[in-house]
Amino acid sequence: MGQTRGSGKIRVLIIDDSATVRQTLSAILSSDPEIEVMGSAADPFAAVRRIAEEAPDVITLDVEMPRMDGITFLRKLMSQHPIPVVMCSSLVEEGSETLMQALEAGAVDIIVKPRVDTRQMLLEAQVLICDTVKAAARARPRATERKAAAPARTLRPEPKLNADVMMPAPSGHAMAKTTEKIICVGASTGGTEALREVLEQLPADSPGIVIVQHMPESFTAAFARRLDSLCEVAVREAKDGDTVLRGQVLIAPGNRHTLLQRSGARYFVTVKDGPLVSRHRPSVDVLFRSAAHCAGANAVGIIMTGMGDDGANGLLEMRNAGAFTIAQDEDSCVVFGMPKEAINRGAAEKIVALSAIAREILRYGGRAHVA
Repeated sequence: MGQTRGSGKIRVLIIDDSATVRQTLSAILSSDPEIEVMGSAADPFAAVRRIAEEAPDVITLDVEMPRMDGITFLRKLMSQHPIPVVMCSSLVEEGSETLMQALEAGAVDIIVKPRVDTRQMLLEAQVLICDTVKAAARARPRATERKAAAPARTLRPEPKLNADVMMPAPSGHAMAKTTEKIICVGASTGGTEALREVLEQLPADSPGIVIVQHMPESFTAAFARRLDSLCEVAVREAKDGDTVLRGQVLIAPGNRHTLLQRSGARYFVTVKDGPLVSRHRPSVDVLFRSAAHCAGANAVGIIMTGMGDDGANGLLEMRNAGAFTIAQDEDSCVVFGMPKEAINRGAAEKIVALSAIAREILRYGGRAHVA
């Protein structure tokens, strides 16, 4: 039988019209000792009755459902009874624009309906889905305050991998500073809207930017298109070999690692397959380590809202290589996890509010005339 709220577990309500999906998600979430599935519902109307009995800590919500679609339900929920919501979607490009609407409407994050074709896929799905739900439970706003959960227990037999699996650690020989700077940014839970706020403040001639935002495959392209429609800078999903240019932002594609490379005076990105690094793919640690390697003091590293520690070690490597490094402050984070870990490790040279990050990009990215 289910645990009581006094157990300290994160209580999750699953809303999906597919019984198979409800069963699979329930099994995955229940495998984590910090999570309890308090129930499931086949549509929003059944969910409302369940929520009236007891509010969950987190809701996983399907997009396409009978009687009321997920986006409509999400908007009603956010206006009446804000609870952290994680959207659960099929891995299809056609639905990605709808998921962007869900993030705008207040959803904390997105997960993809798990594929269990192989054991490795199932193990990775466990890691990503459980971590996303635990991050959502810590997000603001949420229904009730709770103490931070204990560190996640291992859900797969392999150890937690670091950036060594993608490239060796930096040698420690930082490059000489140049006028042109490369901006590398990492974000997770809460990052989609935080990045929008930052990028909307930047002028069209801003320094070249490469971003890792933890997001499933197929949705990063829609995310880039949305930002491109809102910002003066050009924003697009990164492709292997893309040059990093002033006035352009490259978003790492979901489910693949993105690394910064240099050939002469030209910086470009490589997009690679590989295992989860710091429990993520793409990984902020991988991007930051590659920036430490090839850009050194010519880079600026910025770590933003998100749970866990992805990017903390990489930001320290960037700082040790001569880069200027920034962490988002606690008050402006949806989840103060990644920045907190970076700060604790001495990786952040400066801690600033979300509203000030664009100004720092322009100040340290080569636009000395900023007031």
